Amino acid sequence: MKTARELKEKSIAEYLVYMWQVEDMIRACGCDIDRVKEVLLGMTPEADRPEEAEWYENLCEMMRAEGVCEKGHLQICKNVIQNLTELHLALLASTKYPFYNAAYFKALPYIVELRQRRMAAGDTSIESESEIETAFVAIYGVLLLRLQKKEVSKGTAEAVSVITAMIHLLAEYYHDKDLELD
Repeated sequence: MKTARELKEKSIAEYLVYMWQVEDMIRACGCDIDRVKEVLLGMTPEADRPEEAEWYENLCEMMRAEGVCEKGHLQICKNVIQNLTELHLALLASTKYPFYNAAYFKALPYIVELRQRRMAAGDTSIESESEIETAFVAIYGVLLLRLQKKEVSKGTAEAVSVITAMIHLLAEYYHDKDLELD
């Protein structure tokens, strides 16, 4: 919980990726809070364990209630995607943020290609997914490959690098208290 809270304040993009990872770890524990406590609280300082355990328990309950114990994302994560998507569209509509527009148009071919590949593979969830969510799926997918020590092709690494640059800029604007949109 402490890590999630700090990330949410510092970088909304890192927070979202972290939360997707937490969802996957809870799934790996079968959404069973006793298993989650056993596996995930082992390296947590003793003083922080009660608060962390309660946080994980709440997440397990939310995952069961929202029907995302097998796949999908919690509503709190969907809300972040929605907020980022709304900001993304506002930035694109504004004439004040040409650097964001440039980053987006540089990333767009990669996002389109990823969407096409997923549709060709039969992934129907892509139809309701925003470009921002697709970008996060790419980033998270490469993170998982690297965690599994699997090879990431040069083309994929380049695509995710460009997508990550756009998402990083979007996250900076998200946290910018002085942001002025048209």
